[in-house]
Amino acid sequence: MHLSIIIPAWNEEQLLPATLAALWSATAPLTEAGLTHEVIVCDNNSTDRTADIAREHGARVVHEPVNQISRARNAGASVASGEWLLFLDSDSVPSAPLMTELAAALRDDSLLYGGCALVMDEVRPGTRFFLGVWHWIAKFRQWAAGSFLFCRRAAFEETGGFSTELYASEEIDLSKRLKKIARAQNRRFVFFTAHPLLTSARKLKLRGVWWHAGFVLRTALCLGKNLKRRDGCDLWYDGRR
Repeated sequence: MHLSIIIPAWNEEQLLPATLAALWSATAPLTEAGLTHEVIVCDNNSTDRTADIAREHGARVVHEPVNQISRARNAGASVASGEWLLFLDSDSVPSAPLMTELAAALRDDSLLYGGCALVMDEVRPGTRFFLGVWHWIAKFRQWAAGSFLFCRRAAFEETGGFSTELYASEEIDLSKRLKKIARAQNRRFVFFTAHPLLTSARKLKLRGVWWHAGFVLRTALCLGKNLKRRDGCDLWYDGRR
């Protein structure tokens, strides 16, 4: 069994070193379970040392010239060799216990895809409430956050990959299509909660919880049309870190 871990990265020289260092330690349970893995970083047209840092940490680097998260994820997947794909964000740090859960899941023939609960690296006002709401929705709707989404490679290819029409929420769109395949194959979704993924609170620091709540509301009111415009998803593309 082989797992490809794919990380999209745009000007991530500040946080990528810690993510990759933690990842190599966290993947020990995979090796102990007899699973092999590779780490692929998609440099999404960075102007800093992102690509060099990824190579220094033993990752394979591919380049995607168009600055779009879905394209970066797809570019990484296009060179992956694993039967399973794990999409991880460059500002998220998986733990060994979380990867132990993943190792067991990869050997479960009844599973098609999955995700996990999240916890922020800094406590911000309202984060626990909104993360709790997201976790309930994710489990109920069978959605995985882009910071930790894993699936069978064959199913990913059947969906056609992440939609390049979307500049954000591409992981939710993919989850919906994976859900249909899971039903057709009589397979299921799993959502890990025992060992949440540690992820950066930097976007909350930049805009605040209520801005994010407003973004969700605006997205709902315009039926997601803003997700198809780069300027409608500026939080992900304005370059602020």
